Amino acid sequence: MAIDNFIVVNNKSYDLNNLSETERKRLEHMKLHEEHKGHEKMHLEMFLILVVCLIITQFILIQWRQRHLRSFQQATLFGMWIVPMIISLYNVWYRFIIIWAVFSLIMAFMAFSATRKPIAMTTPSRVYTWFLLIYKLSYFFGIIGYLVIMSTLFGLNILFMIKPAAAMDFGFLITFYGLYFGVVGRDLSAVCSDKMAAQIGYYTESGVPTRILDEHVCAVCGNPLISDDKDKCYKLNCGHTFHDFCIRGWCIVGKKQTCPYCRERVDLQRMFKNPWEKPHLLYGSLLDWVRYLVAWQPLIFIVIQGIFLTFGLK
Repeated sequence: MAIDNFIVVNNKSYDLNNLSETERKRLEHMKLHEEHKGHEKMHLEMFLILVVCLIITQFILIQWRQRHLRSFQQATLFGMWIVPMIISLYNVWYRFIIIWAVFSLIMAFMAFSATRKPIAMTTPSRVYTWFLLIYKLSYFFGIIGYLVIMSTLFGLNILFMIKPAAAMDFGFLITFYGLYFGVVGRDLSAVCSDKMAAQIGYYTESGVPTRILDEHVCAVCGNPLISDDKDKCYKLNCGHTFHDFCIRGWCIVGKKQTCPYCRERVDLQRMFKNPWEKPHLLYGSLLDWVRYLVAWQPLIFIVIQGIFLTFGLK
């Protein structure tokens, strides 16, 4: 430990004023090794605890999702919504707090519209339009952030006279905002999709519809099917036809892979033949991974840190 201008290494005291810069660094390096001497066993124990906790929590989360999907989704959505806000309040990140508050108010209004009884015939279209907009903005900001990060790594920030640290911070910030609000919006849209479809009556959680579907009615929004350029229709393999916009919102934004009426599995690869649309499927998978990273990873590490403190591991 350094005391004023002296440093003690191997029970010997050295005057830093009488040492060269190279000797100072050498002694500080020796002191660092001396302070951590004998900690190898402790570090191994901490590593084993970390690995075991990660495996156990992964197993618990997988079993929870398989056995009680609805409660798992609700807990994940709540974690996604509240954990970043708590971290932002603790670190006083005003920008995120303001954006989060505005986003939450709009989401609350959309959720209210989707659950209000009786549901208006224009509500599904309005709700899906909003969530699809959030999804596309999330995709856009995620791509922009990624391009900024990669261009900074290749040194292209010099062309714009921007410092590497500032460019990387901007890239990571834009990427985080895009992925985070994309995940929260997508999870809430799945809840709203269930509520709206259940109220319209052509879809129920039990799989038994409360209304018979007319071949000229869209089961997602309950409105008549009119095949024109403004509102195209799409027919699934099961034979049921929907508005193209509705079924895309149901599958992409609402995270559904079954027919809204008969629950037959939807062939997403067949639905999205355009190669420019296929990345949306991959992006949806990325959002699923981000959901775990934001909602559960902080809680897992808090538990692990508590175990370390309990056993006196540092």
